[in-house]
Amino acid sequence: MSESDLHIERDNLDGWSLPAWTYDDPEFAALEVDRIFRPSWQVVCHVSDVANSGDWHSLDYIGESVIVVRGADQVLRAFTNVCRHRGSRLVDGSGGCAKKLVCPYHAWTYDLDGRLTGVPDSASYPTLDKDKAGLVAVDMEIWRGFVFVRLESGGPSVADMMAPYEDQVAPYLFEELRALGRVTMRPRAVNWKNVGDNYSDGLHIPVAHPGLTRLFGKSYGIEAEPHVDRMWGDLVDRPSANWSERGYQNLLPPVPHLPAANQKRWLYFKLWPSVAFDIYPDQVDFMQWLPTGPTSCVIREISYVLPDDRREMRAARYLNWRINRQVNAEDTVLITRVQQGMASQSFSMGPLSDTEVCLKSFCRQIRNIIPEARLEQRPAQGWSKK
Repeated sequence: MSESDLHIERDNLDGWSLPAWTYDDPEFAALEVDRIFRPSWQVVCHVSDVANSGDWHSLDYIGESVIVVRGADQVLRAFTNVCRHRGSRLVDGSGGCAKKLVCPYHAWTYDLDGRLTGVPDSASYPTLDKDKAGLVAVDMEIWRGFVFVRLESGGPSVADMMAPYEDQVAPYLFEELRALGRVTMRPRAVNWKNVGDNYSDGLHIPVAHPGLTRLFGKSYGIEAEPHVDRMWGDLVDRPSANWSERGYQNLLPPVPHLPAANQKRWLYFKLWPSVAFDIYPDQVDFMQWLPTGPTSCVIREISYVLPDDRREMRAARYLNWRINRQVNAEDTVLITRVQQGMASQSFSMGPLSDTEVCLKSFCRQIRNIIPEARLEQRPAQGWSKK
């Protein structure tokens, strides 16, 4: 395919993966930041993580830092973590509590609602208009207790994206969740798309995840909506040969607020482009994968739970962690092998099965946003500037 073919609608590409060059090309990665990540929603935390006045939580990604802070009026707001004087970061770390946001460079002071309230020797700044120099706000949405932000407006809300599945999510009482542990950051030497491709891939489960296969049997399924992928598997009654899995099967207690069909279901949702919720009877995790370069990313994740002091539930949550620690290790090997293999000049695009509906949907969206993704071979350097 030549570059002159870009204007032609190529429906036959629906049966093909994205070309390998899009997984390591610096220009393509830069366009993804501008066209995909800046306008998309990213999860920051849960409202329970910022429950009190002055509580704040941060998210650093694609060269930006965003803070979500609860004001004295109990309202949550989101701002870029940047002082309006010299551009210094205001706060460090992933979270904290403050009565005011004070820049550590020159002590410019902002109220929790973002207003600039204090400037040392303010009379010496002839061009300063304090009313126009408050913190820069960014879009924020609270969906079922989880706080999302985006750097540029446009596109559907999180609620609109998840609308097809609201009835499935509602029984899990997301709004009442509380953090279990802290946010974990896991760097990976792969393009961010490889993490997402693997997350929504159902074909590799029986091949590369023996533990999940023992737990789910042949029940694992996938489906794709325009902005959300759904995956699921139901725990089988046959005892696993693995002690962690067998213990989880035996100890997972009934969860009164869940329907019968969900008592032993593991449910997964991936929101465009890179946020996922792993929903178990015993806990809920969010996970997101954020690009840090053309061939690197970081996986950010944390678990949330409902109050439950039963010993069986505590044991089930521990065993869940053990099971998924192994799954994560297996996935790390898989995505690393793919990233390495894509560097070979012998590989360009791979054929997609009709059952790979999630990957097909993702490829279609990428090609619509960045049409050069239709090119099988890497275009000449500087292509993104033309």
